Amino acid sequence: MISFTISLLALILGFLFYGTLCERVFGINPNRKTPAITNNDGVDFVPMKPWRIFLVQFLNIAGLGPIFGAIMGIFFGPSAFLWIVFGCIFAGSVHDYLTGMLSLRQNGASLPEVVGKQMGKGVRIFLRVLTPFLLVLLTSTFLSGPATLLQNLYYLPAMPFHGHEMPMTWVAIIFAYYALATVLPVDKLIGRFYPIFGGILLFMGLGIMVVMLGWHSAEMPEFTDGLQNRQNNGLPLFPMMFVSIACGAISGFHATQSPIMARCCTNERQGRWIFYGAMICEGILALVWAAAAGTFFADPEHGVYGIDGLKAFAAQHPGENIAALVVDKLSRSWLGTIGGILAIIGVIVAPITSGDTALRSARLTIADFLHADQKAKAKRFMIAIPLFVGVFGLIFVDFNIIWRYFAWTNQTLAVFTLWAGTVFLYKQEHNSAKAPYRWGYLMTLIPAMFMTMVCTCYIFIAPEGFRFEAKGISYLAYVIAGIITLETCIGFIIWARKYGKQR
Repeated sequence: MISFTISLLALILGFLFYGTLCERVFGINPNRKTPAITNNDGVDFVPMKPWRIFLVQFLNIAGLGPIFGAIMGIFFGPSAFLWIVFGCIFAGSVHDYLTGMLSLRQNGASLPEVVGKQMGKGVRIFLRVLTPFLLVLLTSTFLSGPATLLQNLYYLPAMPFHGHEMPMTWVAIIFAYYALATVLPVDKLIGRFYPIFGGILLFMGLGIMVVMLGWHSAEMPEFTDGLQNRQNNGLPLFPMMFVSIACGAISGFHATQSPIMARCCTNERQGRWIFYGAMICEGILALVWAAAAGTFFADPEHGVYGIDGLKAFAAQHPGENIAALVVDKLSRSWLGTIGGILAIIGVIVAPITSGDTALRSARLTIADFLHADQKAKAKRFMIAIPLFVGVFGLIFVDFNIIWRYFAWTNQTLAVFTLWAGTVFLYKQEHNSAKAPYRWGYLMTLIPAMFMTMVCTCYIFIAPEGFRFEAKGISYLAYVIAGIITLETCIGFIIWARKYGKQR
């Protein structure tokens, strides 16, 4: 309980103090008119109330990420708490805040345009391809899962596929919903109903936390249990845990969602609460689920404590979606009938809502670099239909394959975003005689270097990579990743010196 409480307080204090510092380093201008006001088109640029934007942003970036990722992350041990706390405060929230605010300053531009302005034409073109690909991958993963769960609850006509039934009727229903959410004005469906689902997701986490602290605090994982890797699959804690827990700490996907809400903000003062604050709330949610999953299966009477009980439960269900089973079993046990309903909403509705906003972001990304006006509904469908075709094709690919590649691509996107934020902050400091803080770019430079190390190291250690770990030469992966990270940092220093001399 002590470790969880300390972590929870750290996240709250991080918002109050480091979030404020981040806002000051960026240098907000409350008098600057936002794109929601200057470009109000009634479709994507629509002024909305701050509390509504916050809940939509929270639901957009959360979905199942801080639940499933945190549950799988706690298998590594209490060290997961530290990554959620430090990653969320110093990396993820800064990443989300800068993405939203830079989009706000660039007329609501999508991620490739935001990053490309700082990193150059080559990076912009690369991200124009990578970002829609990432979003289509995510949508496909968040389509097949809910469709299968709905089929188990309410059977509808299905189609035989590779020895099992493909729930095509539910796929069609979800696709129809995606079409509406992707092309309708943002305030008609997303802005109206998503705050409700976002509130339910928060309420679900709060209920789990109250029960856990009130009746199960003695079984909770503690730092005193040791920070060593508790996994027994032969994979090292670094970098695997830092990719497993993405949405609860830092996720490149968030950078694709922030511009959607940046087009609805009416004042730059709202940025810290909406972008930095929503990420902190997601970190709290991840912390709750990580602690709950590590607590629920404890059985002190039989000498089974915390994470060992969770591992035993996982061993009893090989090949199944352990995170989904944990959510269902834990919610029903601790929250009763209400918990069962919330579990269904969490496991089914949350991924669907993340999937449709991913498609909306993909549409906006393509429209931005094509300079295609989106006021006409027909023009929105012209871009959306090829995206639908791509998603439909990917649902026939094994979920585990898609998810592995999405996980790495997701964190790699965060690397590009952090480096872009570093360039922006450095430029701002040297372009203004009254820069609010010196060395402010360190806020993004340090996490950018860390995540560069994580993503490059992952290539050489993960099962879908070169698997140096399995070959007994894992140290070489760290050496190569360290060299690449160092070279990237040296490249930034060289650029910074040249830029400083030009001013």
